[in-house]
Amino acid sequence: MKEHLQKLYTQLDANRNHGLTMTVGMDGFIDEIYHLVDKRANIDEFERIPTLKEYGERVVRAAGLSTNVEMVPIETRLGGNGPYLSNALLNLGSKIFYIGALGNPVHPAYQEFSKRTEKFYSLCEPGISQAFEFDDGKLLMLKPDTFRGITWERVMELVGSPQALADMLDKSAMLGLIDWSIVYNMTGIWKHLLDEVFPLMAEREVKPLAFFDLSDPEKRSKEDILEAMKLIGKFEGKFRAILGLNEKELYQIADAFGVKAEGLKDNTVEVYKKMGIYCVVVHPVKEAACCIDGQYYEVEGPYCAKPMTTTGAGDNFNSGFSLGQALGLDPVSALYLGVCASGFFVRNARSGMYTELMGFAKQWAEDGSI
Repeated sequence: MKEHLQKLYTQLDANRNHGLTMTVGMDGFIDEIYHLVDKRANIDEFERIPTLKEYGERVVRAAGLSTNVEMVPIETRLGGNGPYLSNALLNLGSKIFYIGALGNPVHPAYQEFSKRTEKFYSLCEPGISQAFEFDDGKLLMLKPDTFRGITWERVMELVGSPQALADMLDKSAMLGLIDWSIVYNMTGIWKHLLDEVFPLMAEREVKPLAFFDLSDPEKRSKEDILEAMKLIGKFEGKFRAILGLNEKELYQIADAFGVKAEGLKDNTVEVYKKMGIYCVVVHPVKEAACCIDGQYYEVEGPYCAKPMTTTGAGDNFNSGFSLGQALGLDPVSALYLGVCASGFFVRNARSGMYTELMGFAKQWAEDGSI
């Protein structure tokens, strides 16, 4: 591990002025972060419910009776997988074209973010996400009704034409298509991209990346999931497609494919074979793994037992891994950059800057204290 982290530091140092451009969309939330009270000592002091498991058990015990749960607001901030990913990439030196739900006019939570982008297109108002955070995970309660406004017609109204979007993608090292599960019109948008935009794009010697984050497809039918997986495969024509999953999502996709495997490695490899794309990458809590060119890679993560925040951790992993891939790093280095990005985020409740992740990797390599 030490040698890999030292190698990553050297690779990052050589690429610190990369300035790569990414196009990302299409969600946007206002995240309300809460802790839930277990026991309260006084008006100012309380013990939080520490784990999602304990919260679930409390809810089950209330069946047939009743209970109340006190919510303590911790923070309100921009949210959604697309904005979290984009914000992290901006901190890592990327330039961002963003298409998503930032508000019309732009919501105050997105004012700074929108100014940092190269250009943004706000399709509709952001959704609302109430995130209840625990040491072992989080529970997200979402109100995404505004996403009815995320349509191909609205994208064309703002961007201008398929040619204008093709020109944007020609400038980009990566296209991030995020939050398929909740942006219900996303499947249709993908079809328009394939049919109307791809024929207008320039051929490139090195194909750009297309990164897909489904954002918990449990609520979608098997038929919907399989259609989406088939469409992702078609992005291989112009892009190197990457499907990014957390551990729960990996098993959901494996189940949709009818995969009968055990454990992280076997399921990752089998889903990769079914997808037929450049890469499948998975980020459980304590490690990360990917399959590229038929080879499986896995690295340990810098596990944090008491995270300051978890909402956005996966998106920060995706920012590190996808940037590593865009920079041409080897799979192990890209995985380590991903776990450094998420490790920094959960310890500091913010996305790390490029040099901060370099420092994180260096300290982890030297003494293991991070």
